[in-house]
Amino acid sequence: MEKYRVIVDTNLWISLLIGKRLSELRGLCNSDRVEVYICDEMLEEFTRISSRGKIRKYATDERVVQTLELIKTSCITAPAGKRAAASELRDANDLYLLALAETISADFILTGDKDLLFMQSHHQTKIVTYNQFKAII
Repeated sequence: MEKYRVIVDTNLWISLLIGKRLSELRGLCNSDRVEVYICDEMLEEFTRISSRGKIRKYATDERVVQTLELIKTSCITAPAGKRAAASELRDANDLYLLALAETISADFILTGDKDLLFMQSHHQTKIVTYNQFKAII
């Protein structure tokens, strides 16, 4: 059985962290059908965003640490490589996701970001919501 190569956008990690749905993502990371990839830029972004006051109102230090531990232990780290050029992407801060997708030949980027979802795909990578991906697998 072939495994899907998946990138989970930082906004989804944060949403699941504050929405108490982290167990769903843990199941995804431990699935026999999925390999979840991360890069250093994603870890930096997660750390930066999860330390904000408005996030900390909904997530304890313990949950943030647990989420970071899940990311580090259950995901495969790969370099994002050269920054991808995507003129249709409105937020240049997300270019590292596209570069990582190119580097690992990702099948999917899972996100809630409307700018990324608008693209629908980047080369061979489909850009979908978490719920759309759950329906696929």
